[in-house]
Amino acid sequence: MGAVADVAELVSFYADAPDGVRVNMIFSADGAAAFGGRAGPLSCPADQELLRILRGFADVVVVGAGTARAENYGPVRLTDAQRARRNDEGRTAPPPVAVVSRTGDLPARLFSDPDQPPILLTCARAAARREIDPSHRLRVIVAGEISVDVAHAVGSLRAEGMHRILCEGGPTLLDELVDADAVAEVCVTLAPKLAGSQPVGHRAPSRLPVPHTMRLAHTLVHDDYVFLRYCR
Repeated sequence: MGAVADVAELVSFYADAPDGVRVNMIFSADGAAAFGGRAGPLSCPADQELLRILRGFADVVVVGAGTARAENYGPVRLTDAQRARRNDEGRTAPPPVAVVSRTGDLPARLFSDPDQPPILLTCARAAARREIDPSHRLRVIVAGEISVDVAHAVGSLRAEGMHRILCEGGPTLLDELVDADAVAEVCVTLAPKLAGSQPVGHRAPSRLPVPHTMRLAHTLVHDDYVFLRYCR
């Protein structure tokens, strides 16, 4: 365990992004993933900075539609330092935001930058019903027939060269990725807050026969927040 005095110190602890799905989540000390339907009330400046740091190392940011709407997602914004590092790596554009949705109902702010169109990860039934607004500029990836097959979606992103996948939740999408054995790493922020019962999403019982085992890579502390990183 180590104390982090400066939020900038966090960068070096997360720079080696995995080839696969890295999940970033925050939980209260009593296990809630949100408060009032949003993760924001649990967060702090260091946690918000970590979110921006992880985005800088990603090829694509994946999020569930409910979380995208609740948090009013927009295009990814990178710092000059992040842009310079990505340019050195041959990646000139910020990572796109890919939203898992069966309806195509995405926040309007995601379409605010025509140079950064979002990706819609949806199922064939939704695509066939043409519930997607044709005026919106976006890429559509069909994964699954009547519901989104997250393993197929991950495979499709990787097939298009997006190997470093950052998932920002919510809990329902995390459950689906875990059940599909698609998670390579989990970055957990533990907030020093009690939130009580905060039901989020529609979470079915896990299909796992036994829990997946992870390895603790680090434990960092900043302003009573604990930052954990677990790897496969």
